[in-house]
Amino acid sequence: MEIILNIVYLISSIFFIFGIKKLSSPKTARQGNLYAAIGMLLAIIATLLDKQVITYEYIILGLIIGATIGTLMAVKVQMTGMPQMVGLLNGFGGGASALVATSEFYKVFNNPALSFELSVIISIVLSVLIGGVTFTGSLIAFGKLQGLVTGKVVKYTGQNAINVLLLLAVVVGGVLVVLDPSKQMILLGILSISLILGVLLVLPIGGADMPVAISLLNSYSGLAASMTGFVLQNNMLIIAGALVGASGIILTLIMTKAMNRSLMNVLLGGWDSAGSVSGAGSSEIKGDVKSVDAEEAAMIFDAAQSVIIVPGYGMAVAQAQHAVRDLMNILESKGINVRFAIHHVAGRMPGHMNVLLAEAQVEYDKLYALEDINDDFSNTDVVLVVGANDVVNPAARSDKNSPIYGMPILNVDYAKTVIVNKRSLNVGYAGISNELFFKPNTLMYFGDAKEAISKLVNEIKEL
Repeated sequence: MEIILNIVYLISSIFFIFGIKKLSSPKTARQGNLYAAIGMLLAIIATLLDKQVITYEYIILGLIIGATIGTLMAVKVQMTGMPQMVGLLNGFGGGASALVATSEFYKVFNNPALSFELSVIISIVLSVLIGGVTFTGSLIAFGKLQGLVTGKVVKYTGQNAINVLLLLAVVVGGVLVVLDPSKQMILLGILSISLILGVLLVLPIGGADMPVAISLLNSYSGLAASMTGFVLQNNMLIIAGALVGASGIILTLIMTKAMNRSLMNVLLGGWDSAGSVSGAGSSEIKGDVKSVDAEEAAMIFDAAQSVIIVPGYGMAVAQAQHAVRDLMNILESKGINVRFAIHHVAGRMPGHMNVLLAEAQVEYDKLYALEDINDDFSNTDVVLVVGANDVVNPAARSDKNSPIYGMPILNVDYAKTVIVNKRSLNVGYAGISNELFFKPNTLMYFGDAKEAISKLVNEIKEL
């Protein structure tokens, strides 16, 4: 039976690996998700057949409750709320790992016939630490994305010193528990401090950095699961957790590179002015802002041969992805080439724009990453920016005093005509005015994205 169990775990691991591989491309992402789900189903079934399972009553109850909650979340949560759900699920994973590790500690502690192995007690401490940080950190990330917690950078006097002291307390406490596992109150202290650290580490991160925070917390949840695998001596949990942890940290590094910032800068709340109405460098921008209405914009699009659409968080907030899809369809019916340019950190989680556009039935081969389309803007007739701000701000190239200087941006200002759809001229999360708005080839199309794009589509139909 043990041999069969390990063979099934091996097969599940293969499904996980191929699932992650296929998630790297929008064209194969659905298939990758299916592979991963099959792998998880096999792992669950194999685990339930393990001889160590004594009774199934509570397990079945947990499966029913968990499956019901998961199904309701999948059906009810809108695509615009996907970042919040991902953040919450990361937290659930971390919390589950911390609870299982704590439970295993007390199982051994209260059974005189059992004794702690060194590797197991170390794994318990690490699982409690990482799981606790992930749980409360993810709840704060969820709160920021949901608007329950401020999306601005939160700083206070002695912030870094307090975090370091708490971390040192956890390390000292962990060493004491490893040396003497009978000190159960110290383990509970580690759990408590870990929960506090999760709040203090994520609270300073601004809303613009949520893609990095989400991917980092995803990595934490994987590491916590892997540590719990060592606690339970479960190979499947070790492998699955390691895969999630490694892929999460790789994605985090990709995100920070796309923002030209270090991970520490993000964690310490590098954009102090995030979410403010005016910021550094805004007063230095001079020039006139030209605006158009739906009728004028429609005539510009009608005369174009090539169009690139750049979606941003504003599109998600307005739930305008379907209106954008309708615009794409009407333009293509007129023989106009339409593509989408996706910045790595557009939205509030990795792949946020891809998910929204896929939900609106936009074909995957029309979505291009920054490095694949940036050279084409200079040969494009019209670029439509929908709710994006910092990721198209030319200050990243020209203003050395700008907080986003050096960040790779989409070169939309190189196009012949740029039409920017926003509610107002307010700044983005970096807290600085956008030089793009004042460019001679830029036209502002003000209004709610969903309503404004729908008006534009109707005007184009009448031409």
